[in-house]
Amino acid sequence: MVEPELRARVGGMHAWPAEMAGYAFGWWERGGAPRTGSSGKGVRQALAVLCAEAAGAPARTAVAGAVAVELIHTFSLLHDDIMDGDETRRQRPAAWKAYGTGPAVLAGDALFALAFEVLAGAPGPHGGAAVRRLSRDLADLVGGQAEDLLFEERPWTGPGAVPVDAYLRMAEHKTGALLGCAAALGALLAGAPAATVDALSTAGRELGVAFQAVDDVLGLWGDPATTGKPVHGDLRRRKKTLPVLAALAAGVPASGRLAALLAAPGPLDEAGLRRAAGLVEEAGGREAALAEARRRLDRARGCLLGVPLAPGPASELLGLLPYVVGRAV
Repeated sequence: MVEPELRARVGGMHAWPAEMAGYAFGWWERGGAPRTGSSGKGVRQALAVLCAEAAGAPARTAVAGAVAVELIHTFSLLHDDIMDGDETRRQRPAAWKAYGTGPAVLAGDALFALAFEVLAGAPGPHGGAAVRRLSRDLADLVGGQAEDLLFEERPWTGPGAVPVDAYLRMAEHKTGALLGCAAALGALLAGAPAATVDALSTAGRELGVAFQAVDDVLGLWGDPATTGKPVHGDLRRRKKTLPVLAALAAGVPASGRLAALLAAPGPLDEAGLRRAAGLVEEAGGREAALAEARRRLDRARGCLLGVPLAPGPASELLGLLPYVVGRAV
């Protein structure tokens, strides 16, 4: 239901941003040649559609919301890769490496504008409320991204260090806001009561934090053939991630050795990166991140079980939760 509408909407844009957008979605290569690789898991689309069904409406009720969230998600990835300097996504050059920084920014801007156009034109009486929800959640996403960038400037230890709870709040905004928005839009467009919309939104946000925790683990120890990113990539950029922050906060001998290694001037070589990853694991950072992911999944389940939902779609939502983070939990 969703992808044909998504492709049609992207195809209606100016040809150049549309080509770059299709590249970012994984539909084709640079120049427009068809591509057969993965174009993502479609988790946000599934959340929107299932939440509409769980609220008692036909699945098609949520298509505009699913398309809008998918457009915003890809917009955020285009800009995020530029801000983080990530040169690859899904095992090929990121859009800004394939087309240039300025063109990739332009493609993201085009998707941003299109998302609000799609949602404002959603059939039924709830389009205005849906636009307001998307705008509010997008502000959360931007705030989370701002915090993530600011964290990079803060020290690893001492009074200015990033506490684990501050990182988790950032993750709820940066990663959780859009998953929560997908769930909320499906319920909103279905005309669900406010309590149901809020419960589904919270479930999506908790799922987002779980996803980020697992993504952080994969950023240190994941197989590049699976993740599409180099092993130890986050450490190489000295990026603040949950396993590292949890390891530093553990107060064990490995925490001190890790802090000293990270504080050393200059970039870490391959041996230093392997040692740092080993110290994170020795200090308990890997298990702490996975335990947080499991806690967040439990909270998401509690949200879904706490409001009246149609049994079939509710069961599918409960089944979707572990799938999203099942790569390492």
